[in-house]
Amino acid sequence: MQVQVYNTMARRKETLTPGEPGHVRMYVCGPTVYDLSHIGHARVYVAFDTISRFLRRHYKVTYVRNFTDVDDKIIKRALANGESPTLLAERFIKEFEADMQLLGCGPVDAAPKVTEHIGEIVGLIAELIAKGAAYQAGGDVYFAVQSFADYGKLGRRSLEDMEAGARVEVSKIKRHPMDFALWKAAKPGEICWDSPWGSGRPGWHIECSAMSR
Repeated sequence: MQVQVYNTMARRKETLTPGEPGHVRMYVCGPTVYDLSHIGHARVYVAFDTISRFLRRHYKVTYVRNFTDVDDKIIKRALANGESPTLLAERFIKEFEADMQLLGCGPVDAAPKVTEHIGEIVGLIAELIAKGAAYQAGGDVYFAVQSFADYGKLGRRSLEDMEAGARVEVSKIKRHPMDFALWKAAKPGEICWDSPWGSGRPGWHIECSAMSR
């Protein structure tokens, strides 16, 4: 049986052709666990649960959905609550999993956490720096959007059309306003890890790129 999927880049339906014959690999960006789930989470994960169930009728499927368990919002909420970011994240992971069970979503094949893959994230950042696609500025590391000619192509938007400040922090130390943080230097009292660029933690944008490899 041929399965047709919508190719967002090409803007048309195409025949699904797995990279490995008979084996579909799905990576779905999971929640940032700083609060309880809402209806938007439910919609996304029920949809992908349905897709995975359909695909399993015809293919072997490996379905991966991550947890972002270190993030600005997690740190901010933990500080306000007077608890550790790790304990706060674990609490909301359990709440999320209970919600998914109540919604009838089946288990995923793997649920990696960002904090379990810091080594892979640091390695990927180092690769990008070596290729000239990222640069260090102070203790931070930024992705250089101008190094990627097709940046914005998926959304059919040019760099000139994009507005800095929505999901990308505006900073004078960046080469381009849309450059985004891959590694953030540690602030006093924050959870952090060692890296070639000093103590810090991953930026939001690099995490799934590393865990989906």
